[in-house]
Amino acid sequence: MTQTLLVELLTEELPPKALARLGEAFAAGIVDGLQSRGFLEPQALATAYATPRRLAVSITHVRATSPDRQLCEKVLPVAVALDANGNASPPLLKKLAVLAAATGVDMIAPAQLERAVDGKAESFFYRYTARGTGLQAALQAALEDSIAKLPIPKVMSYQRPDGSTVQFVRPVHGLIALHGEDILELTALGLQAGRTTLGHRFLSAGVLTIGHAEHYADVLEKGHVVPGAAARKERIRAALLAQAGEDTVLMPESLLDEVAALVEWPVVYACTFEEQFLKVPQECLILTMQTNQKYFAVTDVHGRLRSRFLIVSNLATDDPRHIIEGNERVVRPRLSDAKFFYEQDQKKTLEARLPGLQNVVYHNKLGTQGERTRRVVALAVAIATALEHDTASVAMAERAARLAKTDLLTDMVGEFPELQGIMGTYYAQHDGEPPQVACAIAEHYQPRYAGDALPASRTGTVVALADKLETLVGIWGIGLQPTGDKDPFALRRHALGILRMLTEKRLPLSLPILLASAAMVFADNPAFADPSTDVQTFLYDRLRGLLRERGFAPHEIEAVVAPQPETLDTLLDRLDAVRPFAALPESQSLAAANKRIANILKKATTVPSEVDTTILATKGVAQEQALHQAMTMCAPEVDRAFAAGDFQAALTRLAALRAQVDRFFEEVMVNADDPQLRDNRLALLAQLHTMMNRVADISKLAT
Repeated sequence: MTQTLLVELLTEELPPKALARLGEAFAAGIVDGLQSRGFLEPQALATAYATPRRLAVSITHVRATSPDRQLCEKVLPVAVALDANGNASPPLLKKLAVLAAATGVDMIAPAQLERAVDGKAESFFYRYTARGTGLQAALQAALEDSIAKLPIPKVMSYQRPDGSTVQFVRPVHGLIALHGEDILELTALGLQAGRTTLGHRFLSAGVLTIGHAEHYADVLEKGHVVPGAAARKERIRAALLAQAGEDTVLMPESLLDEVAALVEWPVVYACTFEEQFLKVPQECLILTMQTNQKYFAVTDVHGRLRSRFLIVSNLATDDPRHIIEGNERVVRPRLSDAKFFYEQDQKKTLEARLPGLQNVVYHNKLGTQGERTRRVVALAVAIATALEHDTASVAMAERAARLAKTDLLTDMVGEFPELQGIMGTYYAQHDGEPPQVACAIAEHYQPRYAGDALPASRTGTVVALADKLETLVGIWGIGLQPTGDKDPFALRRHALGILRMLTEKRLPLSLPILLASAAMVFADNPAFADPSTDVQTFLYDRLRGLLRERGFAPHEIEAVVAPQPETLDTLLDRLDAVRPFAALPESQSLAAANKRIANILKKATTVPSEVDTTILATKGVAQEQALHQAMTMCAPEVDRAFAAGDFQAALTRLAALRAQVDRFFEEVMVNADDPQLRDNRLALLAQLHTMMNRVADISKLAT
């Protein structure tokens, strides 16, 4: 017979940022422990609960006794188990005695053993039925294992009333272990299991008794506790939206998770602050409310910050006036600090902060932020020159790169590092810098993470590329490239940012030249070794992963990436052209032929650049003449389509060559005895290979 199982640890307030992981690990440890011991039915369903004051798990369809198991245990090799006369040896008899005691039988006779080949030799085996065990012993072991393996950020030692010392994340005051209605007599952390717990610290009256494991959630709800973390989070989300009304409430998922880990009975109240604070950039106010106070900011339909905010309280009351006033009083000094920092920062221009970058260490092998800025400026000028070709645009990129890191020296960014770049834009606007420069200071950090927006402006894109290239090449060049799952300088993220800008913004920049330019700015650094070749390989590997995430098939990606294109501005268009070409009935034949041509050309010592039409006419056979004629007719159309960027048309036109290519390989011997004829055929194949691979290496499409 199966019943629902409930296990709960009642604790002091648990660390909110670790609560979700603790709850999941606690439940998973018990589930895995019981599963491995055969106590869970196939349809068993586990529900993890985690509140600031408890970790719990409920599991349906848990057996009271594990089923019997048929086991087969190796005893000894036959050569050891039997003596020269074929009788049981002393080692065998001793082993059987030990095995009998372990399996709970009086004795095991040698005749009960089975003889079977084990590898290269024969051995004796003992088959027996292991009787099922009771749930209590199994759960005791599973609970101890689960507690021991919890991802506790910092262990706390405390004393129990009996004087014993216990170690856990926080003091534990209660333990529940119920199988249906029955208490399982477990012990853990100095506690004896029972059926009682506590509800909300202030809203619940006294002890809560759990009559049946299935009633756990309902009993806690009556005690003003929402036991499920996900349920609390969604209740908070709904209450925030209701309080916001027509306004928009800013609800980062990380903040919702943290607040849900701070309360057991969430209630949302609306508070306000003085309008004067709205003169401060709203990003500053939003961040201080979210980071320091765990409050939710509110904006109007136009995205402008409102002078009200929402709080999540752990107290439900008909008169929340004191709660609201208390939170308004607490937030005021924080907003005042933000206002003070902003006003003080504006007294000094970003230009005036430039010398201070010399006093900020970037890396002990790469110098200061001032030295880094000079490198980024040089790269930005080189990139802008390659892209823009006008002095005004280059000057904007140079100015933006020069000022990009200066806001690191401001009080506001010192208090809130998350605002770097954003505050630089505000201060640049205050200083009267050109709009392109001010915008680029914020944009040069983009994309900050996977899926983040790319810089919108050309100047921002140029400085972002320069900044990420300087970091990627510089850090790699001093031997700190990513290894395994370790990437302390986020070089993978920087690489993806570079690739996304080059591909999505269609920037016609040479990747080898970009890397060479980045390496050049470190030329006077003795600790730096040019890593351009390795970084280029790394970028192409990251490009493959990026394209896989976008849904392209591996063979489609290899067709475009394997040739290691110098520029990536047309890469996405080429991929979009490869897919329909691969679906054509002619594609496989052409792909196989292309692969064969590549192998032939690879083995050739020399290949002439042009086909000699005289040799073709006098010595060539009909099949190669037909192929040359078809190529001559096809080439202009392919060239026009390629020049127009119509890669699909350029590839599709190749399909018309299939018949001539197939007949050529069926009838023509490329490596003819006549050297003139052989060289002419190699030249013909070389021209065909070039025509086939202008858009992509179609040999990669062969299956």
